[in-house]
Amino acid sequence: MDKREFLKSLIVFVPAGGVIASLAKQAGAKAPEPAYQAKNHYYGMGIEIDKCIGCNRCVEACKLENDVPDEPFYFRTWVERYTIKKDRTVVVETVGLRKKKSREIVEQEDVLRSFFVPKLCNHCANPPCVQVCPVDATWSTEDGAVLVDKNRCIGCRYCIQACPYGARYLHPQTKTADKCTFCYHRVVKGLLPACVEVCPTQARIFGDLKS
Repeated sequence: MDKREFLKSLIVFVPAGGVIASLAKQAGAKAPEPAYQAKNHYYGMGIEIDKCIGCNRCVEACKLENDVPDEPFYFRTWVERYTIKKDRTVVVETVGLRKKKSREIVEQEDVLRSFFVPKLCNHCANPPCVQVCPVDATWSTEDGAVLVDKNRCIGCRYCIQACPYGARYLHPQTKTADKCTFCYHRVVKGLLPACVEVCPTQARIFGDLKS
């Protein structure tokens, strides 16, 4: 092969090699994941009361995940203990909440039944908090969560007063309403809410009602 024929082979080979390399790269590339579509989902949470042991790990995980103030009276989720006495009176106390006054002491022989109940925002289908907000800072998403826009919230507390479950509070730093969001930033990535993930007895059940 003389010099001229050798150069001709290079002219043919180099472009072909570039095409082959390009095709190989395309074949090995992963297709982009589809963007999250809220309309395709509707999330809900259930609580199995008989499984809750009042360990408060859900509360601790929530505070850590969502930057909830450390003070025990600020929480997006909390656990209450219900003690039903034989005389049918009920004593309710919040697990982990230290009160200035001594709580009622119930003797074991007076107890008919005792159980724990995790509490959080119920993410109502027709939330009263949304209805009373004067600046549309709180709204319902297509996939079942009730959220708060901290950039719009003016801290008027109307939503806090309207919530029938006492599930909202005014954040001491931002001066805006705060509440459980189902850890929405995790859910849209296919992850479970922090409280559900850490529960040792699987007392909290979370899932897509459309699946």
